[in-house]
Amino acid sequence: MVDGPHGRGRGGSADDADRTGVFRRPPGGGADEIEKLFRPEPPRRSAPSGAGPTRRIPPVEDDRPARRSASSGGGRGRHGPPRDYDGSGRSRRAREQRRRRRRTVLVTVLVVLVLVPAVFYFWADSRLNRVPALDYEGRLEDQPGTTYMIVGSDSREGLTDEDMQNLRTGDAAGKRTDTIMVLYVPESGRPTIISVPRDSYVEIPGLGQNKINAAFAEDLGGGPTTLVQTFEQASGVHIDHYVEIGFSGFVDIVDAVGGVEMCPEEAMVDPKAGLDIEAGCQEMDGATALGYVRTRASARADLDRIQRQREFFSALVSKATSPGTLVNPFRSVPLVVNGTDTFVVDEGDHLSDLAGMALAMRDDPATTAVPVGATPTLPGVGSVVQWDEARSAEMFGAMQEGQPIPESAMQD
Repeated sequence: MVDGPHGRGRGGSADDADRTGVFRRPPGGGADEIEKLFRPEPPRRSAPSGAGPTRRIPPVEDDRPARRSASSGGGRGRHGPPRDYDGSGRSRRAREQRRRRRRTVLVTVLVVLVLVPAVFYFWADSRLNRVPALDYEGRLEDQPGTTYMIVGSDSREGLTDEDMQNLRTGDAAGKRTDTIMVLYVPESGRPTIISVPRDSYVEIPGLGQNKINAAFAEDLGGGPTTLVQTFEQASGVHIDHYVEIGFSGFVDIVDAVGGVEMCPEEAMVDPKAGLDIEAGCQEMDGATALGYVRTRASARADLDRIQRQREFFSALVSKATSPGTLVNPFRSVPLVVNGTDTFVVDEGDHLSDLAGMALAMRDDPATTAVPVGATPTLPGVGSVVQWDEARSAEMFGAMQEGQPIPESAMQD
């Protein structure tokens, strides 16, 4: 259809098109070469005047390995080892389950460590026998410092006939007291254990002048409340806590701690107390210890017994609160069980108060007794102990003020 030689018509041949250069293929052909023909050239920077010929800087090749996407199989996280993902979230759920298990175990351990001791404390506290020892009208006001009245009674409660025979306790009904001590903890300074002679001649409410142990005798209408009231009125010292223990409890506690070492200077034999020991240091079990603190078979009778009781009680508390006892469940658990089952305390006292008493006695307390002025024999009551008025007033005056007891008021 093209007549002319230059192929102006539509029917020109391919050779004619090639000669015009409109559809001419570049050497080598291919899409890449065609793309280069239409790609715009980057602008050229003009060289500064006076500069030499422009030198083309070749591109710097990056020789670092290409990062692989973490989503691809075998990828590596930013800070961790390679992790495999299956696309279902199974590994994430497994990690969360492991974390939950660890948290559950940790919480369980913490609950056990906190809850078990708390439950044991409240259970042991509930076992204490409580009496209204500090409840009477006209009590003294609170005073500085802290005082514990500690009473050792001859109660046979909990003893079988065989026990009473072996311990030489007799089988008397009711209960009396052979041991009256006051643990005094001043506001500052060293605690002091003060023994009150059981034959102290004092005024007993409702009974008149008599020995102070008569205030505790049930057959005379006395008891813990009357004893506390008698001492407070005679001394002017306010009692904060009351603690009482009988024969059975004393023996069980000594045996629970594995015995207590004492060092008597002389051999002691007393069939009435069931005591037969040699001189020198020895480990005393419960039965031997009971005879040791009860006997009066010595030169000064009751005054010597008071001294032995103070020494033994301090040694017992020191042994009971030692690390070897507290961390040993075969010692500490029987100690708590036996102690709480036999201790008698005031209605307002708790196991924490007994712990405070034990810690105060463990702090190497001084030991003394209410100063004695005379030991006359009076009609109707026999031999009694009369307090030294001046020294007793000095001792009790310091206690009323919460001050340490001066040496001049101490019993020789």
